[in-house]
Amino acid sequence: MYTVGILDRFIGNRISASFKKNLRNVLGFAPGKTALYQAALTHRSVRDNVDENNERLEYLGDAILSGIIADFLFKKYPYKEEGFLTEMRSKMVNRNKLNEIAIKMGIKKITQFNKFDNSLKISQIFGNTLEALVGAIYLDKGFKQTQRWVLERMIMPYLFMEDLENLEINHKNRLYGWANKNGKTLEFETLNERIEGGRRLFTIGAVVNGELITEAKAYNKKDASQIAASLALEKLGLNKIAENGDGE
Repeated sequence: MYTVGILDRFIGNRISASFKKNLRNVLGFAPGKTALYQAALTHRSVRDNVDENNERLEYLGDAILSGIIADFLFKKYPYKEEGFLTEMRSKMVNRNKLNEIAIKMGIKKITQFNKFDNSLKISQIFGNTLEALVGAIYLDKGFKQTQRWVLERMIMPYLFMEDLENLEINHKNRLYGWANKNGKTLEFETLNERIEGGRRLFTIGAVVNGELITEAKAYNKKDASQIAASLALEKLGLNKIAENGDGE
């Protein structure tokens, strides 16, 4: 359990004025329990103890964010079926999208992580940190203010519903569709698997007709293969085809 006392002992006097200023710029309000936010912005690569990093807050924030997004979509689309709402929620809170939002918000600049680990720089940890931040806001300010923060600081500036409605997020399915249509063999191969920061890091390659087209790294095979597929679509020019309305 996160308690301010434990976190204060962990952080001591290291919550600097500059950190508070940068944090306030990201949040848009003055935080109450600053120690909670310090934990939310601390990756396990620099603090392995469960009460000193953001993994528990990430778990909480993921659930809170999912509920807020579900409520938002339920009210915005009163006549849409469950499948549509579920797909839209996935588009709004998938790892790539959350990571993109986190970086645009400036969260990467104030996250404490092992900057000598190059794999972390290209991973999805900043999206995870954003979820942890949502968890910290919930514990600090309560549900209503967290809901308002998500609407005003995430959904309104970064999540455009009309664009998301037309967004294809399953890159693997698109790539498989293209391969089948053109008589090509597509496989996703595990190129490497190793332990990084106590977690298993996978390198997955998109292989077309036996040729490695692209590769990507992530802490699970599903995310790595989706990223590799997205890169392959871009490399093969298939994203441009879709944008021009010429099909896959």
